[in-house]
Amino acid sequence: MNFMHALTSAWNDRNSLLCVGLDPDLARLPAHLKGRPDAILQFCRAIVDATADLVCCFKPQIAHFSACRAEEQLEALIAHIHARHPGVPVILDAKRGDIGSTAEQYAIEAFDRYQADAVTINPYLGRDSVAPYLAYRDKGVILLCRTSNPGGSDLQFLDVGGEKLYERLARLVSEEWNESGQCGLVVGATFPREIARVRALTGDMPLLVPGVGAQGGDVEATVRAGCSADGKGLMINSSRAILYAGSGEDCAEAARIVARETRDAINRYRPSLPAAAMP
Repeated sequence: MNFMHALTSAWNDRNSLLCVGLDPDLARLPAHLKGRPDAILQFCRAIVDATADLVCCFKPQIAHFSACRAEEQLEALIAHIHARHPGVPVILDAKRGDIGSTAEQYAIEAFDRYQADAVTINPYLGRDSVAPYLAYRDKGVILLCRTSNPGGSDLQFLDVGGEKLYERLARLVSEEWNESGQCGLVVGATFPREIARVRALTGDMPLLVPGVGAQGGDVEATVRAGCSADGKGLMINSSRAILYAGSGEDCAEAARIVARETRDAINRYRPSLPAAAMP
């Protein structure tokens, strides 16, 4: 699967900019799943099946699986998404950052082992740390730029020759690193002014925007700041607000309701919406 082609098709076919983050927490799983050896897989698979027609992508967070020794369940989950919901891309949220042969192994982990369609990475070790991921030209490489946490300003707002570090990174990625058109950037919904600045610097480059939902990011401000001219260009992530919308055996149905509400709230502020009715 070519990530950028699949993402564009998902934006169009599902009329959605919503990305559902899959961050399973064993302590918050419904009671009927607790104690099962495949509880994480069963929970995430139910959420996926309930929301797949409402999203442009899914984003499993690798630490939430590996901390529970559930890497094989993550592999099975991504395989399930590809088999059951073909065309819905999967972003592995790993935020890897290393150099040389280690970066090469991380790229193999993301793209060969887990079969992810895209991966998040930390670019602050420079171009050579990103190159092993860029070698997979059909895969998406989504680089941290202006993150949603308050402490991101400690470094990302540093002045580097008259511009902020996050601005320099946005320009560098869009002008020099994105030769195959496979790059995107992470910009937090908690900073709509910076979303607008990154959009101005990068044109139509896809932006992954965490921070909507439990982190309090404003949907209207995010959409108005970040949409490309055609009303696309964003993957607006919501994780906990959707995953844990319900706590019983109806958790998937509850997740679907919140996902639909979030998708519709996003679409309310998009310019140039397609004329076709929303599903």
